Amino acid sequence: MAHSFDTDTEATGLCAYVDASPSPFHACAEAGQRLEAAGFSLLAETDAFPTERGRHYLIRGGSLIAWSTEAAAGPATPFRVIGAHTDSPNLRIKPQPDLTRAGWQLLGVEFYGWPLFNSWLDRDLGLSGRVAVRSSKGVQIRLVKIDEPVLRVAQLAVHLDRGVNEGLVLNPQQHLTPLWGVSTEPGDFRGYLGAAVGVDPADVLSWDVMTHDLQPSRRIGRDLDLIAAPRLDNLATSYAGVRALVEAADVVTSSGRPAASASGSPVGPAIPVLVLFDHEEVGSQSERGAMSTLLPSVLERIVTSAGGGREDFHRALAGTVVASGDMAHATHPNYPEKHEPQHQIAINGGPVLKTNVKLRYATDSVGAASFITACDQAGVPVQHFVARGDMPCGSTVGPMTAALVGATTVDFGAPMLSMHSARELGGAKDPAMYAGALAAFLAPQT
Repeated sequence: MAHSFDTDTEATGLCAYVDASPSPFHACAEAGQRLEAAGFSLLAETDAFPTERGRHYLIRGGSLIAWSTEAAAGPATPFRVIGAHTDSPNLRIKPQPDLTRAGWQLLGVEFYGWPLFNSWLDRDLGLSGRVAVRSSKGVQIRLVKIDEPVLRVAQLAVHLDRGVNEGLVLNPQQHLTPLWGVSTEPGDFRGYLGAAVGVDPADVLSWDVMTHDLQPSRRIGRDLDLIAAPRLDNLATSYAGVRALVEAADVVTSSGRPAASASGSPVGPAIPVLVLFDHEEVGSQSERGAMSTLLPSVLERIVTSAGGGREDFHRALAGTVVASGDMAHATHPNYPEKHEPQHQIAINGGPVLKTNVKLRYATDSVGAASFITACDQAGVPVQHFVARGDMPCGSTVGPMTAALVGATTVDFGAPMLSMHSARELGGAKDPAMYAGALAAFLAPQT
């Protein structure tokens, strides 16, 4: 049975999820709320995992992992894993950000990931992230989300840079510093944050705070068949993954249908898992990135809480398949020469299978077969992306996840333009196809 997702519902749902998730911490909190509405319960990593079957999730900073063991067939049950990431390129506030220049109050920032610098110019910017505060109970973490136009990176007028249209060059230290007031006295960012989270400024110990564009996500185009939004890379996959996990958990639980291995042979039920990593845009090397032990540790704890041992854990991994989701480059009509001519990618053309023989993507023929089968079962088309032979391609959490877990892994995405811009462009029909394919991957038919 194909998993059916309505185009309008999923396009609207994606826009709502993106707007509620200006930082990785908010993306995890929003995903957690949606999972809890579907019967998933939050676990603390410091607690023992429950021995009874159920639906659970945990959050580590800006990363989330969720799973359902309701249809598990013993401790050696393999996993079907969808991986994505919650972070996006942006401007992040420095520890000592207050400065003045030429009668302006400015806020020191450092760019995160590799944003398109020019896309952050002349936009109304808010602030979001988390703040560590002192309290009578010790250090507490508070989320902060300021959806007010408090910052702006002002561009230099063309009259003062006559050659700007021949090539804009921005120095991130000098030209990306946002304005947030007019005064010869520096502002008080610590005090501003304290007021925002309701504590005395002296109790604000540190922060992970970043800028976000305030223009809301929305459908655009003559036929409203496009979505313009910030952070589609990679909240579009995070949203589709949450929708797919809920759908797959419901289907597997109600039907008890056996899953299929990557080779096509029945292996009994698989445990559906969703993992949303932070820090993909800066290399994933952190306690909650894809190079951390977060995923293998949780998978092992799922096995041991079901009564299994190390042998069961390795048996489970041997039958596991991982689908690493990150956004894909649609063919740009103004720059067709930048794309591989035999692998044209269309907006609203369905999920994109990504291949690179240098293993910047983890896809091989076995993993590709599992994803193509999922798309077939979901009734959605599948596209194939390969970079030009004379151009490097990006990478994803796929290769490092494959290396850490030792499981068959496939890289895929949804098509988009303007990747890493402050405002990106995708198709309004793609979210429904994306979620449908991922649900079919997590709960495949035999």
